[in-house]
Amino acid sequence: MTAIRLPTPNGSRTVYNLGQPSQWRRPDGPVISRIAYAAPHVVPAALADNTPGAPAVIDWDSTLAYRHELWSYGLGVADAMDTAQRGMGLDWGATQELIKRSAAEAAAGGGLLACGAGTDQLVLADLPDGRPGLQRVLDAYQEQINLVGSAGARVIVMASRALARVARNADDYRWVYENLLAEVSEPVILHWLGPMFDPALTGYWGSNDVATATQTFVTLVSDHSAQVDGVKVSLLDAEHEVRLRAQLAEIPSHVRLYTGDDFNYPELIDGDGIHHSDALLGIFAAIYPAASAALQAYDAGRPVEARAILDSTRQLGQHLFAAPTPYYKTGVAFLSWLNDRQPAFSMVGGLQAGRSLLHLVKAFQLADQAGLLLEPDLAAHRLRLLLAVHGYDG
Repeated sequence: MTAIRLPTPNGSRTVYNLGQPSQWRRPDGPVISRIAYAAPHVVPAALADNTPGAPAVIDWDSTLAYRHELWSYGLGVADAMDTAQRGMGLDWGATQELIKRSAAEAAAGGGLLACGAGTDQLVLADLPDGRPGLQRVLDAYQEQINLVGSAGARVIVMASRALARVARNADDYRWVYENLLAEVSEPVILHWLGPMFDPALTGYWGSNDVATATQTFVTLVSDHSAQVDGVKVSLLDAEHEVRLRAQLAEIPSHVRLYTGDDFNYPELIDGDGIHHSDALLGIFAAIYPAASAALQAYDAGRPVEARAILDSTRQLGQHLFAAPTPYYKTGVAFLSWLNDRQPAFSMVGGLQAGRSLLHLVKAFQLADQAGLLLEPDLAAHRLRLLLAVHGYDG
């Protein structure tokens, strides 16, 4: 049994004994009972200048290998999303390259891929007010949608900081989205990202009242359901998602609800006996072997086992996505490093500093308890190195 001496929040030290990793099994093909996308991070070139504000320099071999790892477990990949640090270190130039490279890998290997299309090539301070500003947002969206579509991936229409800045009411949101949906060649996924993930998106859909915003959103989806494959909702509110899921089920053209709730995903994916959510989750990039095992159990008609596996990862998900929630990405990269999926604990934009040492220590323990430290000796060795860098001598 591997043991490691760890710091505690009260300043003392404790000996922690690691368990054994679970024997996770890869499926023979994609999971089918739920459509499930994992939203992975990007791995930076470890010795490059990935400091805040610098253009992102990506370790493409490690980044793409991570996507192949997800595909090998039967999951889809949702790339170039917020987990990949859109708006938090991944600039537009690197984003374009990521989309093209991931799409080529998906095409070669038959992996399910969707990619985010947003407006982050715009400089917010340069946007004019009124209809000229909305037109700039629309043009930026169309540029990115065309890039994703031409690469061969499904389009995820991301929430836009630029639109949140220039829109004055629900009609402004409807004008932009209706024009977008009128031109798409294939059904898209609409993403509603809440302010807990990005405060710049406060008041999205034209209202700070969630019920009012939801009505605008549902009306838009209903009016354009033929152009909408599904919606991804990231509000961390399970009751709201269940109500929204029921509303979407009443639309004649089937519209999926892809949960983006990294706190409550076990019960939302499991369902209420009438409806269940599909998944498009950042947490799945961290717990992908367990997520795959749960979905394989659903495929095999073993829902109790499936739910138990998902529940076993809940505490880790809640910890990684605790406030300040935008920095959950640091935990995803940390676990990737512990599991030898990247050579260094580093992130574009220097975001590896986004969580405290004690937060990471707790993530290590919770990942171990969920059976997700795939090589415990290596993970413990790497954590010892990190502790030493922080002045902890064990």
